[in-house]
Amino acid sequence: MGRRIWGKTAGALVLAVAVTAVSGCSISSDADTAKPAANTKAVDLGEATTTFQTAVTRFDEDGGCLEETPGTCWEQMQVLMEPARTLRKAMNSERSVGADFWTDAYALINKMEDGIAVGEDQGWKDQGVVGTNRSDVLGSAHDLSDWLDENPIQ
Repeated sequence: MGRRIWGKTAGALVLAVAVTAVSGCSISSDADTAKPAANTKAVDLGEATTTFQTAVTRFDEDGGCLEETPGTCWEQMQVLMEPARTLRKAMNSERSVGADFWTDAYALINKMEDGIAVGEDQGWKDQGVVGTNRSDVLGSAHDLSDWLDENPIQ
């Protein structure tokens, strides 16, 4: 008797799925359709490059990160990371050069991301902090700015 009930239940489910598929109805909930569309607006490479390099220049002009104490440069690190992420989006959408062209730039942005992923500013290494993330973020930002100067897209 158990097999017979199971068979009827399975048959009913197959029928329900078939009717739903044929009628064009969706099984997804209304909450799924209420999600906003992804931002597909292309980011201009020139603008993203200028914004990133301006952030690096402003960091230097404001005195950089002179405090050796952990936690004192986290905000500046975040300020440099935001335009680096935008720059990566612009690099991804640039079609005039291949992905190989960007290899070094991607590596520098990834190094910055690794430093940010720590979740806090760890101070300078000579303060007894092992594995500081400042050089990953701040040093790589300067290296990326230099790389962009040396590798312009025309």
